[in-house]
Amino acid sequence: MMNTAFFLFLVIVLGTLVITYYASKKTKTASEFYTAGGGLTGWQNGLAIAGDYMSAASFLGIAGMIALFGFDGFFYSIGFLVAYLVVLYIIAEPLRNLGKYTMADMIAARFDNKKIRGVAALNSIVISIFYMIAQLVGAGALIQLLIPGLDYTTSVLIVGVLMTVYVVFGGMTATSWVQIIKCVLLIAGTFIISLIVFAKFDFNIAHMFHEMRTSTPLKEAFLHPGNKFADGLDTLSLNLALVLGTAGLPHILIRFFTVKDAPTARKSVVVATWIIGVFYVLTLFLGFGAAAFVGESAIVEANAAGNMAAPLLARALGGEFLFAFVSAVAFATILAVVAGLVLSGASAFAHDFYGHIIRKGQAQEKEQVKAAKLASVGVAVISILLALFAQKLNVAFLVALAFAVAASANLPVLVFTVFWRRFNTAGAVTGMLVGLLSALILVAVSPNVWNPVEGKAILVGTPLISLTNPGIISIPLGFLGAFAGTYFSSRRDDVKFDEILVKANTGIQDLNS
Repeated sequence: MMNTAFFLFLVIVLGTLVITYYASKKTKTASEFYTAGGGLTGWQNGLAIAGDYMSAASFLGIAGMIALFGFDGFFYSIGFLVAYLVVLYIIAEPLRNLGKYTMADMIAARFDNKKIRGVAALNSIVISIFYMIAQLVGAGALIQLLIPGLDYTTSVLIVGVLMTVYVVFGGMTATSWVQIIKCVLLIAGTFIISLIVFAKFDFNIAHMFHEMRTSTPLKEAFLHPGNKFADGLDTLSLNLALVLGTAGLPHILIRFFTVKDAPTARKSVVVATWIIGVFYVLTLFLGFGAAAFVGESAIVEANAAGNMAAPLLARALGGEFLFAFVSAVAFATILAVVAGLVLSGASAFAHDFYGHIIRKGQAQEKEQVKAAKLASVGVAVISILLALFAQKLNVAFLVALAFAVAASANLPVLVFTVFWRRFNTAGAVTGMLVGLLSALILVAVSPNVWNPVEGKAILVGTPLISLTNPGIISIPLGFLGAFAGTYFSSRRDDVKFDEILVKANTGIQDLNS
């Protein structure tokens, strides 16, 4: 197994490095680095979006969550999928029509203000790092399982170095193609395992559900809500974050700049939604299969948070080769997602902080690209250090927290920028800061960080709030902050509103022609 696993890992790493090498030859300008020159088709970008979105949280975290907690784990699948309706109907087209490289460009199209651009860039970097921690935690656990004797720290460092190489040398072109290939591999691997699981239950859904009542320690309760989220308010908070968070995720939003126009952006979202929909339905088979054929004790023994349920299921069903293949696909999944995250954080720093605030829009393209490459290294280092402290947390859960921050800090401002005439600079800055800080503070005092029992969370102590996800408080606070900041400011920023409204919905850039 060790040789097979190592060989498959090597094939994926070498393959992605070859892609990066060829992409580096086409990555000279800022546009090529940030957006692959806007040359991806709807299908290509749709696959890349799906590849970017179906992360370690989806493949590793959700499978483990369903296997250990049953119905409650499937909340993540539902929330992640429904979220794309918000992206499709509210965000995708205006973002593509108004932006250039980053989310801050869309807001700056209406408010040409350094403070707004700076805060938007800060949000992007914080959310990217938050999300990346989850991927690195999954990577560390995965490599440890696959290569016994290799410690967690070394595993995280390996992934950290690889993801930095992809971004620094290949930019968005390399990142996109790594995501496309990974998407195809992940769907194929998930479909194969799901088919085997379904066959074990005689291709009978009713039989599968009936068997789960007796094959898990939870018995009948496995099929009912309340095993993980006993608090209804906490469940609602989680689902709010999942459904609204995608529309504020920087690494997903920048993907709409890699296509030529808004219709192509819409097609990208439709393609991605179908692919993602199929995948999340299949997570049910992964979770049920792991619960039935691996067992709770074996899943927890391999990783306390359940992150290794899918690879262990592959081993139970198809032996060491399928285990090695699925683990290698999961590794490719992590590499693809973290590359996109590093790129979004680096783009925010180089394009927004450095290009528009420090250099006041006078930075040459070579300067911007160099700054982005240096920022990539910085973002990677910070994420690696934080991931070393979050080893015991479920990756799906970590990502849900990132979604809460994104929905609280970014979504209110994006919506108000396009749809509210009275909205102004003060409201934008206030909304972003209130959303960001409230989400981070609530996470810091929550049971995710504090627990009276040692080993259950990062720190030993009593949490100040019972909510494990802050969304139900921080998301309304983000909207309220944007509203209050606007209402209590006398500044009028509606001069460009009509122009922005037309551009956002039609894509017409020159209204005088």
